[in-house]
Amino acid sequence: MPRMKPLQRGPSSLRVVPRGRALTVMLAIATAVALFAPPPAGAATRYEAENARIYQGRVASDYPGYSGTGFVDGTNVIGSYVEWTVQAAAAGSTSVALRYANGTTGNRPSDILVNGTLVSSRRTFAPTGAWSTWATSTLTVSLRAGTNTVRARAATSGGNPNFDYLDLGTTSADTQPPTVPGAPACSAIGETSLTLSWGASTDNVGVVAYDIYNDGNKIDEASGTATSKVLTGLSPATQYRLSVFGRDAAGNASSSSSQAICTTSASSDTTPPSAPANLTSSGVSANSANLSWTGSTDNRGVTSYEVRSGSTVYATVTGTPPATSTTVTGLACASPYSLNVVARDAVGNTSTASNTVTFTTAACGGGVPSGITQISTGWTVPWGIAWLPDGQSALVTERDSFTIHRVTLSGTKTLIGTMPNTVGTGGEGGLLGVAVDPNWASNHYVYFYHTGTEGNRVARMTYDGTTLSGYTALVTGIPKNRYHNGGRLAFGPDGYLYATTGDAQTPNEAQNRDSLGGKILRMTTTGSPAPGNPFGTLVYSYGHRNPQGIAFDSRGRVWEAEFGNNRVDELNLIKPGLNYGWPVCEGTCTTAGMENPAREWAVSTASPSGIAVVGDVIYMAAQRGERLWRIPLGSGDTTGTPTAYFVGSYGRMRTVIKVPGANQLWLTTTNSDVAGGDPAGSDRIFRVSIS
Repeated sequence: MPRMKPLQRGPSSLRVVPRGRALTVMLAIATAVALFAPPPAGAATRYEAENARIYQGRVASDYPGYSGTGFVDGTNVIGSYVEWTVQAAAAGSTSVALRYANGTTGNRPSDILVNGTLVSSRRTFAPTGAWSTWATSTLTVSLRAGTNTVRARAATSGGNPNFDYLDLGTTSADTQPPTVPGAPACSAIGETSLTLSWGASTDNVGVVAYDIYNDGNKIDEASGTATSKVLTGLSPATQYRLSVFGRDAAGNASSSSSQAICTTSASSDTTPPSAPANLTSSGVSANSANLSWTGSTDNRGVTSYEVRSGSTVYATVTGTPPATSTTVTGLACASPYSLNVVARDAVGNTSTASNTVTFTTAACGGGVPSGITQISTGWTVPWGIAWLPDGQSALVTERDSFTIHRVTLSGTKTLIGTMPNTVGTGGEGGLLGVAVDPNWASNHYVYFYHTGTEGNRVARMTYDGTTLSGYTALVTGIPKNRYHNGGRLAFGPDGYLYATTGDAQTPNEAQNRDSLGGKILRMTTTGSPAPGNPFGTLVYSYGHRNPQGIAFDSRGRVWEAEFGNNRVDELNLIKPGLNYGWPVCEGTCTTAGMENPAREWAVSTASPSGIAVVGDVIYMAAQRGERLWRIPLGSGDTTGTPTAYFVGSYGRMRTVIKVPGANQLWLTTTNSDVAGGDPAGSDRIFRVSIS
């Protein structure tokens, strides 16, 4: 029966009393006095229902015992709700107490949603005996730091009970991540979509979402109640390596599920666009050239043009329709180029190439790479390099084998040991960075960044020039996951050790200054916070996603290279205490208090790892971009125009480091990782000369 609304004509008006409410006001008052118990002193923050957002209801004051100026009398319809906006000082779990009255003889269930996510389905609000009799229903929820919404939504046509207020308890940090999701599997595989299914995670408070990754890049997410997701926008005939991570409201992410390796179907559209024509070049400078061409046609439509040399892409032009001209930037000075253009359609069919234009860029204006020589072969994902004080040999780590080698200038390689207490993650974890103590001649200390059972670590061992021994963990519990482990180590000119840490696929870690994830750390050689650190902890800067490059210029400034997600990668000038934006920003940031990168690149041309400085020029090794970027440092905090070298010639580039006492670099490849797909032992170390 529909609920009858009262006819309001002032305090003494006649009323129609709905829902079997008590007809005698004095009886109602007596009952309220006897049964109403106010919250204890010191109770948590109170949010009155009359100040909340109300859908299909009204603020009423016709029954006593309420708090504040009234209560919410809801309409008898499914979906009516009261929504409180509440504030939490920190992410974590807290109690929510809902004070209500239900004068009917039946339950009035409500769905409770926090920040739009269902956390309690058809929660019971049992009869209280009279509309003037109040009761409290308490549940525990997870909140994020800052503003949150808590909605009580009627689950049946009977509507909600009357709500008086919400009491919010003090937030206790929720640091427990969900359990690992069950093994994912693919079904309904099509040309550009598939259905990914997995086993549910559990959590001490509740799973609010599942993040879906293809290798190290998040491509989609699903609600915390889902165990499958239709992934769309995929490329035909393409292999995807998919893993799933459970996430709770506090931002804690589970460890990675196993991977589902799935290949989309070949496209039914097999007609490629026609070849672009009449390609011409003009305005050739030291680092750029203007290209224009006649457009292509396609049975379904051209979606992009790629400027190429062989299979290496120098520029991509998109749009609806894409333009038929572009300026190709990042070219190496004084270098010959032969470029053509191909057209692509929505499913990746590629036209034959246009005619080829050839040109030579203008003369160089400073030191540039002038030659590259292979010095060592047979490596499998060589990750970190650190020079010994003699300048004649370096220590080189392998990520997946956990081994450490000594390599001479001529390329002679000697195995000196295996890192103890190290585990892999099936992705980007294992044995990563290495640094040699500035006082190695007297203490023989060497430092390593590696993945342990509880998380990533900074550890110290002793290397006397012959034997690697001992093991001391200096910093433990740095967040780890399949991807985003950071891992670079370097001593600064101030004598302190710097480490880059990833967000471990839990983006909130980057903004949490109490976490070691998503940070640049600065420490003494015992693992203690270095003097002068901005927060008195190990944290030097924060808001980083997956930093893997760190180097120092002639002024002692710290530069860092960082993987973005799927849009842009960054080069940052690091200053103590500053916030570099992730996950609020990827690349340029307009949020107050967050720093912009000094430079940014599309992920297709960068995905940077190591960086080095030679003569106040930064050299940045790019993996997906398969090139070595040269970025001159300008006046103040600026950088000059980036240019690219060895584009597509040697594959995925991981680590670059200056050779002591010489205008040379060492440069490693990591084509034998999963993303490169080459067999074990196919990686190399090169020497690059700088003119």
